[in-house]
Amino acid sequence: MQLLRVARRELTLESAMAKLDKYHLLVLDDFAYISRDQAETSVLFELISARYERRSLLITANQPFGEWNRVFPDPAMTLAAVDRLVHHATIFEMNVESYRRRTAQARRTGAGRPAAYTTPKVLEAIRDNQDENDDLASDNQNSH
Repeated sequence: MQLLRVARRELTLESAMAKLDKYHLLVLDDFAYISRDQAETSVLFELISARYERRSLLITANQPFGEWNRVFPDPAMTLAAVDRLVHHATIFEMNVESYRRRTAQARRTGAGRPAAYTTPKVLEAIRDNQDENDDLASDNQNSH
């Protein structure tokens, strides 16, 4: 968004949007994480409008649409942006524990810090393997 803000200030927003238009899918991650100022929300709205019914946007947000007034300071702009986003959208509402939180807890309780590439499945396999090793060690001690 900052790059689009700069492009608007330098009067090159149309060119910047054309470059982004080459991509069939744009991903806006942690979309509702922080409040944005008027200049940033203005270019964000232009991006949403420019891609509406033409190209795809994938948006992750930690807030439901009803709380997007924190993202867009203008209620009319919030309504218009959400309207364009949901018109042809497939919405996945994920009411699950945060992956980052779960990984952080595993780091605190695990034997050591997991590798950067660790996924929940890998963590589960590691825990299962540790449980099996503990069982073998217990069986070994009981047989002596």
